[in-house]
Amino acid sequence: MTESLRWFTSSYSSNGGDCVEVAADLIAPQGVVPVRDSKDPEGPVLTFRASAFTAFVDGIKAGELR
Repeated sequence: MTESLRWFTSSYSSNGGDCVEVAADLIAPQGVVPVRDSKDPEGPVLTFRASAFTAFVDGIKAGELR
């Protein structure tokens, strides 16, 4: 599943290497967002419901999560 996904890192990342990568390919067809550690692309992938990931990102943007 993860081999064919298109992974990207947030434009807010500071290129320090401590980032996560997200693949948006499965949001529409399956309603999930795969997330992985950018330092370990062959490592485990966590999958979140799209609504939960959206709430997480919104919380970060609003300064609720530090």
